[in-house]
Amino acid sequence: MANVAAAGRTSIELLQSLRLQADDSGLRVLGCDGELWVERTVPCMVHEPGAWCVSGKLLVDLLGSLPDGDLHLEVDGHALVLSQGPSVYRVNVHDPSDFPEIPDLDGESRLALPMDTLKSAIDSVLYAVAKDGHRQILTGVLFECDGATLRLVSTDTHRLALRRIGLSGDGTGPTIGSELNYVLPEKALRLARNLPAPEGKPIEIRFAQRRMAIDVPSVRLVSQLIEGTFPAYERVIPTEFTRTWTVEIDQLAEKIKRTMILARDNAGRVCFFGDGDQLILTARSEEKGEAKEEVPMLSTGPALETAFNGAYVLDVLNALSGMGASGVRIEMTEGQRPAVFRSADDLEGYLAVIMPMALR
Repeated sequence: MANVAAAGRTSIELLQSLRLQADDSGLRVLGCDGELWVERTVPCMVHEPGAWCVSGKLLVDLLGSLPDGDLHLEVDGHALVLSQGPSVYRVNVHDPSDFPEIPDLDGESRLALPMDTLKSAIDSVLYAVAKDGHRQILTGVLFECDGATLRLVSTDTHRLALRRIGLSGDGTGPTIGSELNYVLPEKALRLARNLPAPEGKPIEIRFAQRRMAIDVPSVRLVSQLIEGTFPAYERVIPTEFTRTWTVEIDQLAEKIKRTMILARDNAGRVCFFGDGDQLILTARSEEKGEAKEEVPMLSTGPALETAFNGAYVLDVLNALSGMGASGVRIEMTEGQRPAVFRSADDLEGYLAVIMPMALR
């Protein structure tokens, strides 16, 4: 896990390395990309303490190719000698004195969540994070709290995801130390959701000095926060609707996946026509042909035709399914205005907004 924090694309050789430090606590492995640190402590027998820096990719490749079993590490001059039975490798090491130390964070604010809640919340919004860096603030997830409700928000301007989690102070559910308004980087969140947190115990995120920190047994994660003002996301969430479509998630996802075989050649455009108890999906490729699927549904309001990027809709359906929802409710006013997607079972806990595409 520490190697994930090592910078893969940088001219700074030191940040492509891992710092290994052997002492009475075991072997501490630290990776850093300049904005994020991950430190993992591995139990081992230490005969002589010391610290070294070694190429992260090289070390991971070597360890991944060796069979399970005890490994002996020893420094000989400017080389780290790794030996396992008859296998012996010498890897060049560097002076660790300039390697960035992992910061200490006491925490001005804190958030405690059960690990399964944190994973579910991250997974339900991470897909809508912007993938390019033109607007840096959109490459992370907003964690916002008023003391009673935690909101996770992400948007790439074409879609938006919002997850709400009620907080409690009785120790049985999510808790908070103070109000929050921070934007957490995508990379840090992907690492956080995979931390080996002890089962049944909450995971605490601390915020201070424009950084976040998480400590679990044997692993410590520290990351810079994304600075700036997150856009006023409430303005893009429609507050009224004239039509609703309620559809089984599994059925809709299956049909969209098939239409996407042709829609991929047309920017992922899938047309949705809803009337009465039938939702008709169509897609076309100028070179390959056309697709048509029908899905039963419950609807309110008059017939409507619109179009969405099918991959965007599948992302929302996957998020809803991951939260245990079986049905999706789609709220709309007109075909060329944003649509709101919610769980048919929980209309308040989660929503996604998708901007429509041109029909033709």
